Amino acid sequence: MNDRLKVIHGTTVIAVLRDGSACIGSDGQVTLNATVVKSSARKVRRLYNDTVLAGFAGATADAFTLLEHFEEQLNAHRGNLARSAVELAKAWRTDRYLRRLEAMLVAVSKTDIVLISGTGDVIVPDDNIAAIGSGGQYALAAARALIRHTPLSARQIVEESLRVASEICIYTNGHFTIEELP
Repeated sequence: MNDRLKVIHGTTVIAVLRDGSACIGSDGQVTLNATVVKSSARKVRRLYNDTVLAGFAGATADAFTLLEHFEEQLNAHRGNLARSAVELAKAWRTDRYLRRLEAMLVAVSKTDIVLISGTGDVIVPDDNIAAIGSGGQYALAAARALIRHTPLSARQIVEESLRVASEICIYTNGHFTIEELP
């Protein structure tokens, strides 16, 4: 399989921006090969004085390393989400150590949403929805339908999308962590 298309197994993270509200959520399952080793992990964090929310998927140590570097960029660029994401991506592509990390990030502020891929790409979605992990595509599809056809809030969309993903993806459970910037 092409490394650029590698799917990160073991979680679902989804972020939604809607009506001035930003929300991100994840399931809590941690797997080791075919075994569930934890069901209540927190894969979303509040960063930069609670103005940015970030969620991660991938190898745990790699994800924490990536999150740490992202937080450094947020501090260096005074919370500017887009600039921090681009600078992290530059470092990810050029630093030998960072290039080997197997993780992905989704980050959201009240005005911006970005997906930072495992290859150091920064993607700003057209529809203000971003999802990663093995259940990410299920959650993304559910969120797109909900945002188009319901008046649900960002938080309600995140929660329902995670629920749908947990019913389909074997690497996603029903123990959710949801953070919101109202």
